[in-house]
Amino acid sequence: MSETILIIEDEPKVARLARDYLEKNGYRVLVANDGDNGLAMARREKPDLLVLDLMLPGMDGLDVCRALRRESDLPIIMLTARAEETDRLIGLEIGADDYISKPFSPRELVARVRALLRRAKGRVYVSGIIRVGELELNTDNHSVVLAGESIHLTRIEFNLLETMARHPGQIFPRAQLLENLHGVAYIGYDRSIDAHIKNLRRKIEEDPANPKYILTVYAIGYKFSDEHR
Repeated sequence: MSETILIIEDEPKVARLARDYLEKNGYRVLVANDGDNGLAMARREKPDLLVLDLMLPGMDGLDVCRALRRESDLPIIMLTARAEETDRLIGLEIGADDYISKPFSPRELVARVRALLRRAKGRVYVSGIIRVGELELNTDNHSVVLAGESIHLTRIEFNLLETMARHPGQIFPRAQLLENLHGVAYIGYDRSIDAHIKNLRRKIEEDPANPKYILTVYAIGYKFSDEHR
């Protein structure tokens, strides 16, 4: 069965362009033209991926994203005419997986959809448990326990944490972390990693401003502390 893509977009030309290219590539595509109907359709139809416009009539894209993130790990690509980095990071911080600015290349959209769906189906993990200090990652079921308490991470957050926790002390440039996640380096999007790291620290660090697990390497990227080995 074809994977189902839901597009929530109020500009008919944009929605039609995205739908046509996705359908040509074998996807089943649903379209909603406002946030309220789009959210209802996402809950009813259970799509495999959501392409979500930021600026929508009624409930905007950020509110739709927040609502869905409280309920599921549905892969979400945000689509917007806004080019400012702050808007992009806000979307990523509340749970969007990727971000494309208008005007966009339909081929790029299809490539992003394909890559995100591939990630959502799950990468091949080495079975077992990764324990670092009071942090425990189960790579079989993607669960995380910190000091005996279960911690909910999004798919991207878990993948980031696992990538770094497997190699304590290794410095990961932002572009490398993006490439590990997407399978391709997204030029101009490397700062989006900062938003995901911020979310991760909020969830696993006792003091996110003074982290003990995920450390910043100035002007380069991040590393997982090797003091817990």
